[in-house]
This record gives sequence, C-alpha cells and structure tokens, in this order.
Amino acid sequence: MASPYPEGDREKVTSKLLPALQRELKIRCAELGLDIQDAVEAGITAWRTSTRPMPEIDTSGAKSFSPWLPPGLYDDFRSTCNDRSVSYTQGLAQSIRLWLDEHPSPENAAQSADPVRIINANQKGGVGKTTVSLGMGEAYAEDPDVGREALIRFVDSLAYGDLKRIGKTKTDVQDRLDRVAIGGRRVLVVDYDPQSHLSDQLGIPQIEPGRESLVSHMIGEAEGDLRDLIVTVDDPRFGRRLDVLPGAFDGFVLDSRLALTAAQSRGFQKEVALERALRPLENDYDVIIIDCPPSLGLAMDAALYYARRRRNERPARSGVLIPVQAEDSSATAYRMLVDQIEDLRKDLGLDIDYLGLVVNQYDARRGFVATSSLDQWASLEDQRVLAVLDDLKEQREAVRVKQPLLSYAPHSKQANTMRMIAMEATL
Repeated sequence: MASPYPEGDREKVTSKLLPALQRELKIRCAELGLDIQDAVEAGITAWRTSTRPMPEIDTSGAKSFSPWLPPGLYDDFRSTCNDRSVSYTQGLAQSIRLWLDEHPSPENAAQSADPVRIINANQKGGVGKTTVSLGMGEAYAEDPDVGREALIRFVDSLAYGDLKRIGKTKTDVQDRLDRVAIGGRRVLVVDYDPQSHLSDQLGIPQIEPGRESLVSHMIGEAEGDLRDLIVTVDDPRFGRRLDVLPGAFDGFVLDSRLALTAAQSRGFQKEVALERALRPLENDYDVIIIDCPPSLGLAMDAALYYARRRRNERPARSGVLIPVQAEDSSATAYRMLVDQIEDLRKDLGLDIDYLGLVVNQYDARRGFVATSSLDQWASLEDQRVLAVLDDLKEQREAVRVKQPLLSYAPHSKQANTMRMIAMEATL
C-alpha cells in the first residue's frame, strides 16, 4: 500500500520488518550519518540486482515498517519478490541485511585487541558444558582449511530436519562459511570446575592441593607465573595452538576464599578476581574459553564479569554460552542462571551478552519430552539455538581413550557440530 510523499518525489510504503533489524538499521544510519530512507532504497536496489543466493531470514515477529521510497521502486521490488518466490517481508529483510553487511559499523575500525572470551555456564551439572568447551576450543585451534573442508562436506550431507532444528537452511550455513574463518587461533581452555572433568578427559592431572593454581592467583596469594601451570595439547592437528589451564582441587573452596579475601583486604573486588588472574595471559591468545562449574556462587560472578563486553568491543563478540538439555530440569537451571546474569548486569552496570544455547544429548526417540523441549528452547526470546548435539557414541569413546574429539573422530557428526558451534558463536 502506498500514499503520496508530501514533496511528490517519494511514496510511503507499508510493510513489515523484524524489530531487531529495525533497531540495527536505525543505529547504523546514525553511526554513518545517513537517512534511513536512503539506506532502505539502496538496500532494495542492491538486493534486486544481486545474483548471489541470499540466506533465508526468520521473519516471525516482524512488525509494521513504513519507509518512503522513490515512485515505482516498491512495484519493482514486489515484482522481483514474485520472480524469486519469496514474500515481500522476506525480500525486505534480505535487502536490509544485505545493506547492513555492506555498510559495517565504523566502530569495527577501533575494535578491542582483547581475546574473545567465552564462558560455558549452567547451574545444572551434566548438560555438556565441558564437552562444548573442549569441542569449541579444538575447532578454534585446528587448521582452518581442514575445518572448513570438513564443514563443507558435513553441510552437504545434512538432512532437512537437522537444519530445521536450529532454524537454518544449507544456504544460511554456506553463506556463514564464506564469511567466517574459525580455525588457526591460539586458544586457552580454562578448567574452572574443581571436578576437573575437562582436564581428566585429556589425561591432564588435576593440580594437587597445596600447589599454586588459578585459585591462588585469583585471591592474590600466588608467587609464580600462571603460565607455568598451562599444558599444551600435544597433537599435530592443533599445531600447538590449543592450551589447557588444568582444574584444581582448591576450586571447591573458591567461593569462601573470595569472600574471606574481600573481607580482609580493602579494595579487593570479588567479581574482578578471574580477570585479574587471566589478564597477564591475554596477549598470548585469540580465544579464551572458561568451562564453569555447576554453581551460582561468587566464582560464577567472577566468570560472568570476565565475559562482559569491554570498551570498543562489539556486541556478542564475547559473552555467555549456555549448554542445555531437552528436558524440564534444564529449563529450571537456565532461568536461575539468567536471573544471576541480569542481577549482575543491573548491580554493576555491565553489558553481558548471550551468545546462544547448545542443546546437548538430544535424542528424538525419547518422544514428546525431547521434541517439545527443543521447541521451547528454540522459541525463547533474545536467545538462539546455535546447534543441537545428538546423543552419539563418538564423544564418549574419545573420553574413554583420553583424546580430543576432533582427533579421535574428526569427520563425525559430533565433531562437525562442534565446528558449527564455534562458527555460529563467532560474530
């Protein structure tokens, strides 16, 4: 529907656009000093003339959007939509997305030099935090060409149902592959859980009681260099780019040690403790992944603070990744974690970004409980499901022989899903 523009050179178009795209468009135009109407015109024009396939965008929840366009452009746009068999709402969403991708934020020119910081967190144990932490670390560290070739073959083999579960098409994933290189990075995976399952999975001994550890560095009692505790995964697949900071038994008393130190030491900030310990290492790494314990205490506050958005860091570059399972108790733990994140955001005035959800140990044969729970995860507002990890044998076998999954079964569905998670978490 169109109505005359007051000056006669444009017409008002009534259409629909996702609120998130509307906000991003408004912000980008303000950053670049451009008029929104000109941006929409340029986006539609570029979309109509583009010959490359465009990824389908989920337009559910689109709201009213009324730009002013040059006379005739909207009719031409609708004709192109009909030719491509897409809805007008889909065509407009693709046009705006194309314009945003071709006109990046000027803030990207002054990005933080800090490493990407990802914490895997959930108050519930057994949801796959360790599996995802280690798998992501392996995917980030392996040779980028090897990982890309494996993912290309994997995507080609995916069934429609596999992609539908995460709301994507093969074109979406292939377009992402064209824009994102995930491998070849220097990675530190921190075993922050005193149970030390991550260290044990690789055959790395837990740090014994009485020795310096991450805990002693966090509370300011260490005398040595934290680097001396780091173990490099000795596997040619990762080119000495994958390091692990082993778990320590004294992590079981970390909350009480943080509270006691804060009470005894003026100026000691409990929330800053993990960052203070890891800051000296940051120049050595491109990505730091924290495998968190299943708790909501002071140690978690410190991890959440470490994952906050720093100055000059773009949104969702670092943040919180939440592994869950397709069952009800996982949903309860998720809500508890979100409450803690939101409280910390409010109390300290932080920007803490959600990177998404990973649904682990999914098995459709479990029937309605599993499938309906997956649907509920996918329907959450302000969250996105990065991947669904099926309950398959390769991960358990890799743990049994104490090898990295991407070394033990590099072409397995689970290994490639880890690469997908790393790719999707990389914005």
